[in-house]
Amino acid sequence: MASCYRSCLELAAENQLESLVFCCISTGEFHFPNDKAAEIAVRTVKEFLERESSVKKVIFNVFKDMDKEIYEQLLGAD
Repeated sequence: MASCYRSCLELAAENQLESLVFCCISTGEFHFPNDKAAEIAVRTVKEFLERESSVKKVIFNVFKDMDKEIYEQLLGAD
């Protein structure tokens, strides 16, 4: 899953994009645990954003209140 995020981020940077949006990968039909998926997503994106690239903003698009709460907790939102 982390490699999927990295590949998308690298492709965005190669194309000089400044922002992109990710949905909750694999948490629906594939039943991957939502909290673990969010941890992987946030960790991978944070690591990438520490590098110098055109990508400055990443938005996590969630569909469930539960996912929103998980991402807010991981991202330190109030």
